[in-house]
Amino acid sequence: AKSLLPVTVAARGLHLSVKMSVLKGETKEDHKQQDDVRKANIRAAKAIADAVRTSLGPRGMDKMIQSGQGEVIITNDGATILKQMAVAHPTAKMMVELSKSQDIEAGDGTTSVVVIAGGLLNCCQSLLLRGIHPNQISESFQLACTKATEIMREMSIPVDFADRDALIKCTTTSLSSKVVSQSSGLLAPLAVDAVSRVADPNETSVDLNNVKIVRKLGGTVDETEMVEGLVFTQKAAKGAGGPTRVQNAKIAVLQFQLSPPKTDIENTVVISDYQQMDRVLKEERNYIADLCKKVAKTGCNVILLQKSILRDAITDLGIHFLSKLKIMLVRDIERDEIEFICKTLQCVPIASADALRPEKLGKADLVEEFATSDGKVVKVTGVAKPCRTVSILCRGSNKLVLEENERSIHDALCVVRSLFKKRHMIPGGSAPEMEVSTQLMEYSKTLSGIESYCVRAFAEALEIIPATLAENAGLNPITIVTELRIKHGKGEKHAGINVRKGIISNMYDENVLQPLLVSTSALELATECVRMILKIDGVVPTL
Repeated sequence: AKSLLPVTVAARGLHLSVKMSVLKGETKEDHKQQDDVRKANIRAAKAIADAVRTSLGPRGMDKMIQSGQGEVIITNDGATILKQMAVAHPTAKMMVELSKSQDIEAGDGTTSVVVIAGGLLNCCQSLLLRGIHPNQISESFQLACTKATEIMREMSIPVDFADRDALIKCTTTSLSSKVVSQSSGLLAPLAVDAVSRVADPNETSVDLNNVKIVRKLGGTVDETEMVEGLVFTQKAAKGAGGPTRVQNAKIAVLQFQLSPPKTDIENTVVISDYQQMDRVLKEERNYIADLCKKVAKTGCNVILLQKSILRDAITDLGIHFLSKLKIMLVRDIERDEIEFICKTLQCVPIASADALRPEKLGKADLVEEFATSDGKVVKVTGVAKPCRTVSILCRGSNKLVLEENERSIHDALCVVRSLFKKRHMIPGGSAPEMEVSTQLMEYSKTLSGIESYCVRAFAEALEIIPATLAENAGLNPITIVTELRIKHGKGEKHAGINVRKGIISNMYDENVLQPLLVSTSALELATECVRMILKIDGVVPTL
């Protein structure tokens, strides 16, 4: 038999009478079990959101992460913190994947997306306690999310990719929350210039694989520089007095070894007297000399030699012959770098000595070895146009700063790419979230029943962003959010939190700008993740 249980829901002065039907075969225990699973999932996801919440914004705290091997990372990048976290609960893992998805899609806002998801789950908990069905909450949240992205699109302004200053403002906002924020005046223009050089104006996407970040320990973050060409952290092999500076360079990328061949593993060569030994050494000398002459015959004066796993890529004898021929050698080039090198130099990798041809060589104005505080680097500059690649030499006084500098540059590059994908920008400082919250409150009044109540809860949940920003800046979150709500109610849609001065001001006037894609992507991905968590009512273990 089917029994009907009336449940009363108190909804801000409204009393909604919702009839829930318990179908035949279902018991109270089944419903309790489903509620317990849902509560446990929400609790696990909220724990992850609370862990990174203090890292949000320019005044956010950094986290020190220690791995099992004793390696230490200091960062406030949400994606990095969650990636390093040892998470066991499957729903908590969904939050880690959420942050990773935001990192792939927009590259920035990885902390915001988790904080928004945490806020939405918090309001889900109160809605579920009032007896509203998860499916109704889920559908209402999707409706609210669609409306929210429309509101953000309306308040955004188009950006011209030729307007370098506007791009730099957006990038500076992204860098303001990083450990290296004091160097944003250098890193922001550097990121904008790097993406501008590799981007095709006719396309809507940028391949960041064409920007190579090379790390070199030593110096300060301010010594980070962009090189239109290549940078190698290996020094030139000059053991036999070879050149370390070559002008009008003709560069060969070699994938074969300049060393004597070895026998197969199963075979052995037995030498019984000195004459045979002398003959082996003579043949070896002639073999390497012949290889080096073949290389020199093409007009090559710089060799980039790929690292070999079978045998030594080059012997001391080979280095000696190359130095006699005045050929500069950079060895131990990694296999995965070959494609980038060839794209930059517009050359072809040479896999065997028989394939050596002058037309396969790359050209550059200068190849030179530079000394740094931690060893030497080789720079290749003046490469042939059009060159759609660029290298960034990333510096830092210690390993922790160096790694954080690299992460910050990557985030800055992603912000410029986001502007390239969706050429609109919006104010930062929680102005878009507050404007969306205000307009969704008004929109909820046009709806009826439970839908109206859920959209209103969604709007309230978005206030977690300004509240968290204020809290992390040491301000009173209740006062700040109330003041923001009043200003947005009066139509000041660009009003946001100025955390440096501790006041509310116009974010456009303060040059606090961010790409539209970062905010819309964070909202859409967070809503999608929350809807997925809501729809889980059981955990099925497998063998």
